[in-house]
Amino acid sequence: MVGLNRPLYAIDWIYIRSLYASLTVANRECGSREKLQTMSDLISIIVVDDHPLFREGVVTTLVESGQFDVVAQAGSKDEAIAKVEKHLPDLVLLDVSMPGGGIETANEIGGRVPIVKVIMLTVSEQEHDVQAALKAQARGYVLKGVASDDLVNILRDIHNGDSYISPNLAVNLLMRSSEDTKKDSPEDFDLNERERQILEKLAIGMSNREIADDIYLSEKTVKHYMTNIMHKLHVSNRVQAAIKAYEMNKNSGKPTF
Repeated sequence: MVGLNRPLYAIDWIYIRSLYASLTVANRECGSREKLQTMSDLISIIVVDDHPLFREGVVTTLVESGQFDVVAQAGSKDEAIAKVEKHLPDLVLLDVSMPGGGIETANEIGGRVPIVKVIMLTVSEQEHDVQAALKAQARGYVLKGVASDDLVNILRDIHNGDSYISPNLAVNLLMRSSEDTKKDSPEDFDLNERERQILEKLAIGMSNREIADDIYLSEKTVKHYMTNIMHKLHVSNRVQAAIKAYEMNKNSGKPTF
């Protein structure tokens, strides 16, 4: 009975050391699992711009927000496409005027890896660039003057299913569209009451999350309605749906805007 001949304090010390070692291993394992979980919760993104100083500033903003994992950077069309196909990020941020062309890059990414959401970050306020980006299925068109916090929020919302155009560009696009298109009304598209309600809120710039909170539905349910609405309106994204909504509201005389 060697253990019983050992002083009490020695037995306690051996036990404490053993317990400490077990807790240390457990904490390491728990920390590793938490780290992996945290990394999996981040939004993966590739930043593409041919100006390294600006690009690094965007990367710093995204990383410091704690919400993004910048998996790669690029400065041209060919480099961007290669890295998108390699990493398959959630989002890719493109400059319109980069080498190879941002719109052309968006078109090619949409054809090769349509699961990746494309956002334009640019100085161009040209209407034809905005329209070309939307035609290329870009989910966002953001001007480079945007504040850092706003950029983080916009990208997070796009990842969650929203679309975005810088407000002053959106107004110009809406006004031009309403002049050039035929006079539609909600009845022309067989929208039910709930779909009309959601479309009206979309037209005033509300995100899916804001709409869900406002009408007491889950965000998932609102996304389901949005899919039906876009199908009925024959549009491919929320921005085009918002334009349709603006036109219909204007034609019906509703004071939405």
